[in-house]
Amino acid sequence: MLSVHTSPLDAPGGGDAGGMNVYVVETATRLADAGVAVEIFTRATSSDQEPVVEMHPGVLVRHVTAGPYEGLSKGDLPAQLCAFTAGVQRTEAYHEPGWYDVIHSHYWLSGQVGWLARMRWGVPLVHSAHTLAKVKNALLAEGDLPEPMARVIGEEQVVAEADRLIASTADEAADLIDLYGAAPDKVRTVAPGVDLAAFQPGSRQAARERLGLRPDAPVLLFVGRIQPLKAPDLLLRAAALLRDDQSLAGPPQVVVLGAPSGTGLAQPDWLGGIAGALGLGDTVRIVAPVSRATVADYYRAADITVVPSYNESFGLVALESQACGTPVVAASVGGLPTAVADGVSGVLVDGHDAELWAKVLGDLLRSPRALAQVAAGARAHAEKFSWQRTVDGLLVAYQEAVTEIANATAEVVSR
Repeated sequence: MLSVHTSPLDAPGGGDAGGMNVYVVETATRLADAGVAVEIFTRATSSDQEPVVEMHPGVLVRHVTAGPYEGLSKGDLPAQLCAFTAGVQRTEAYHEPGWYDVIHSHYWLSGQVGWLARMRWGVPLVHSAHTLAKVKNALLAEGDLPEPMARVIGEEQVVAEADRLIASTADEAADLIDLYGAAPDKVRTVAPGVDLAAFQPGSRQAARERLGLRPDAPVLLFVGRIQPLKAPDLLLRAAALLRDDQSLAGPPQVVVLGAPSGTGLAQPDWLGGIAGALGLGDTVRIVAPVSRATVADYYRAADITVVPSYNESFGLVALESQACGTPVVAASVGGLPTAVADGVSGVLVDGHDAELWAKVLGDLLRSPRALAQVAAGARAHAEKFSWQRTVDGLLVAYQEAVTEIANATAEVVSR
């Protein structure tokens, strides 16, 4: 596996670490448990990192030196792909020929490296985009920067060269075909999953006590990277509109679990400033990324998890919350209509108007019966998505690609 710009060892929720990190960790560990040895190549970001780390029995993380350890943003990394590719090729050269059977690249930067390795080693390239520049640019948040043309071209190249393209949803598969010209017979739709053991229902009151949250006021939760694309500010604006609603048990407590990322790094206090300007300083808590067990506690403590993103290729946060029995109010964009069953495990909202979001959230909080109904459907919906199901789909795609390459090679030899 190739994960150039973010390490699977990094905690999701800040910097460049997010749902992709979770995806790589969960699929790699389950592939290893199924008997597939996995090596994950990622860029070294500290001199303290060991060159090779065993993340899980059968899973090695290899830190490749490519450019300075610190001070490089994701936008700087294309200039380091040559150095990164050299590190990957050097590692393979220490093994006997045919050591790697499949390359699975994650995100377009990794796809560029995988494309070159594929040509050198004669093995198939399976690629997961996770996000697509053309889709992101069509759904930009106000003030957000468009993805550069270099990325668009890079994605087009990877789509053309990959042996299999893994889409999380049918909509993403259609985007690959319609916007990038992907060959339909190369695209496979394999939905991500959720760890149903780590994320499961529990006592809301006990979770609130552990986390120091008030037991008598509603809790609205945002989990993710703090940047305009994810729209945590929309939750704050909706909460401000609900603050004086006398029909609620009290002003909603808002918890934002994450750290600045992307364009949010330019103004690291952006969200705190908005909270102060809205007079929400006493009811908003911004928490840096925490362990998975603590994240699960925050889901259990919340009445509603809010996912107001302008674009999401899937929405793992929504699945994790529902697995804990907490319903989700999410934007009806990208993969979220797949991750959230509208009216069953949560509510999907069209657009990003704060008044509309306040109304949807307020209607649920004012109606314990309606809130309990979607909470009851949350876990059942999440149970349709397991990481084992994801891995089973990936193994089929890997085997198809391996067989295809083998048959093509045999045909050439027979000639």
